[in-house]
Amino acid sequence: MVKGSSTRPRVRVTADGSGVAGHVGARLLADMADVLGLTGALSVAMAPTRRRRSKHDPGRVLVDLAVMIADGGTHLSDLKVLRDQPEVFGAVASDPTAWRVLDSVDDARRAAISAARAAVRRRAWAKGVRPAWIVLDFDATLLTAHSEKELANPTWKLGFGFHPLLCFLDGTDEALAGMLRPGNAGSNTVADHVAVLDAALAQLPVKTTVADPENGEWMLARADSAGCTHGFIDALRERGVEFSVGFPVEEATRQAVLAVPKRAWVPAITQDMDERDGAEVAELVGLDLTGWPPGSRAIVRRERPHPGAQLSFTDADGHRFQVFLTDSPDSDLAYLEARHRGHARVEDRIRNAKASGLENLPCQGFAANQVWLELVLMAADLVAWTQRLCLRGEFTRAEPKRLRYCLWHCAGRLARTARTTRLRLQSTWPWANELARGFARLEALRA
Repeated sequence: MVKGSSTRPRVRVTADGSGVAGHVGARLLADMADVLGLTGALSVAMAPTRRRRSKHDPGRVLVDLAVMIADGGTHLSDLKVLRDQPEVFGAVASDPTAWRVLDSVDDARRAAISAARAAVRRRAWAKGVRPAWIVLDFDATLLTAHSEKELANPTWKLGFGFHPLLCFLDGTDEALAGMLRPGNAGSNTVADHVAVLDAALAQLPVKTTVADPENGEWMLARADSAGCTHGFIDALRERGVEFSVGFPVEEATRQAVLAVPKRAWVPAITQDMDERDGAEVAELVGLDLTGWPPGSRAIVRRERPHPGAQLSFTDADGHRFQVFLTDSPDSDLAYLEARHRGHARVEDRIRNAKASGLENLPCQGFAANQVWLELVLMAADLVAWTQRLCLRGEFTRAEPKRLRYCLWHCAGRLARTARTTRLRLQSTWPWANELARGFARLEALRA
């Protein structure tokens, strides 16, 4: 006989505690907004909407909403997570007040908010966020609407909702720009791509070599085949941005691929610059690119499909082919192909954005949902800046779910001694020290 034992300690629950707070890690995001000046910049941007002296500054309300979204909120009512803990987050607006702030953002205020984000990004880069290379990743995604929201339409995948176009900065995960579009918006609409491109470039603290011949920097834009339009490519060339975009595999392209001699194929490489098994790269010198900008090159990768994958009619000889168009003069085809394949990381960033408020647009009006999209981008920026300026190790690349479990949703106890409020984290929590060090690094930035 084995003596039985309980796997859980017996506890007696009472509701008479005090000083205990939850989600205290999200305070790090709120403080980051204050330290970098985002709160103040948004207050100035939203000042014209403040008709009378009120308790809640509209700029501060937008910051609280962005912090709530980064913390996992999906509706305006989730702001109560911050509002119910004034000893940690201060005075937070009510749901009606937050809604009035969203409703007050017109096109002029949206432009002012974007300008405020750009100014704060300059400060963040100056403190160490700046990437080594400036690579812009463009991609669109589908959002399902579960109710009759304004401009929600059937999508090309037979769903119903919206089709936003987004641009992220590779290397830092910053969300530069986004355009909310109806569900029936085209995947390769030139005007939309150019508008998002200009909005993304306006967010950068540096200029292109065309905009600033003396101090301008090299930039690269990546996109899938939806970005392979003459209008978008011409716009990139006019602005001095190098391009690397997916190229549609049509019959002419397929014939050019099949005409590549065996000696022209070179081994492909991984993102770590190691040789990639079963994949090869070649340049399509026989493909007519007359209509594209001078210097354009088509590069193809062929590889054996993974087990279970099905070949399409454009594939041949048991290989799967993917083609992209670039104007890079680099002769290393394997490097150019590996660089283009890095565009796939934008899918992870969109997935993280959907886990941080983008999956559900909570408002009925299209304009209000566009403001919500701007808040999602702002939340992504706050997380990216916090990861690079205050966190170390695995948390510099951690995704939203892990950040929330380990850091943002951490609990603590507030203690007040000698006119100082101290937040005490549970010493046995595995990541308490990392969170405490994050707050310490932020204080160093504040100094």
